Amino acid sequence: MKKQHLIALDLDGTLLKDDKTISEKTLKVIAKAKQQGHIVVISTGRPYRASIQYYQQMKLDTPIVNFNGAFVHHPLNQNFQAVHSPLDLDIAKTVIETCEAFEVSNIMVEVIDDFYLRHFDQVLVDSFVAGQSPVEYGNLIDIVNQDPTCILIHPFDHHAEELKNLLSSAHAEVIDQRSWGAPMNILELVKSGVNKATGLKRIADYYQIPRDRVIAFGDEDNDLEMIEYAGKGIAMANAIKELKSIAHSVTLTNEEDGLALYLEDELSLK
Repeated sequence: MKKQHLIALDLDGTLLKDDKTISEKTLKVIAKAKQQGHIVVISTGRPYRASIQYYQQMKLDTPIVNFNGAFVHHPLNQNFQAVHSPLDLDIAKTVIETCEAFEVSNIMVEVIDDFYLRHFDQVLVDSFVAGQSPVEYGNLIDIVNQDPTCILIHPFDHHAEELKNLLSSAHAEVIDQRSWGAPMNILELVKSGVNKATGLKRIADYYQIPRDRVIAFGDEDNDLEMIEYAGKGIAMANAIKELKSIAHSVTLTNEEDGLALYLEDELSLK
């Protein structure tokens, strides 16, 4: 009998092609992995509302890691104890004030599946929130009254690095920040110590899967801890250099079915 593996899939730039779809080849390989008893989970920086279509397309019935580990839950099984690790509200408001002083392009505050915008921006809505509308938009200091799951900041390019350095020096002990690339330059802030690895470990413990039988795929800096944690951490060929340098292996790009080809070979799925 083949040993059961836990397979963790980042979405953007990894599972998804550049047009944000899953290839037929990858869908077939994932279905075959599930048929052979392997456990497939999504581990993403996206909120659940922007992940559910892929969860359903792959016919998953497993927990999911959202917001880079700040929210871990099981959409179909209430017996799995959800974990929400938000930012402290006072710290969040201090961060928002700092960003306002920098006159950033926009700020989004996420509270699980609700979100609030400083300025309404259709491009931002279409890019990150699956076309849904914010609960409110306007002065976030007045509007937001719950601990945020995460804060997304869209700085102007000319001061993005300066803002990152300021936030790091002022709040390094209480927040972790990540950078997103395309389609726009975004800084994501979550509670310090929260990452995809902490979320994935919770799922591995739930299924009693040892670390050496965890396979994780990623491409960006928010995948670093997860790739390092996994027994086999796999970087896509389109991944950042830092991720490739710590990965167990590098597969082909997200446009070349790299994830599917690796699983076929590693788990003898051909």
